[in-house]
Amino acid sequence: MTLTALQEEFSVCKLHETTKVDLCTPFTFLSITDDEISLVCPTPVTPDNAVSVKSGWRALKIAGDLNFELVGIISRLSDLLAASGISVFVISTYNTDYILVQAERFQAAIAVLTAGGHRIFNA
Repeated sequence: MTLTALQEEFSVCKLHETTKVDLCTPFTFLSITDDEISLVCPTPVTPDNAVSVKSGWRALKIAGDLNFELVGIISRLSDLLAASGISVFVISTYNTDYILVQAERFQAAIAVLTAGGHRIFNA
């Protein structure tokens, strides 16, 4: 499998409202459920009205458009990382998936995935 290491640093945020969210910034992920509003965005555009912010995340993007019938992609990648004690935060979009890892473990995650037979390119 081929992944792309994104250069941005990300923040995971909890919000009460979305008025200060810049939805035009690439790699901005907004989720609204019945009991929470979550935002993942590049750290420089973290809204100042966020209730809680966890910064210091880096992301790997699974390359290419993933077919909805494909099974176990995230499982295979997260199993490799979990075996090395690296936790993940996963985001899925219509076309692909993103695996976020704390920045201090990012190079270790790349090494684990590469040793597991995956190719990783820099964005």
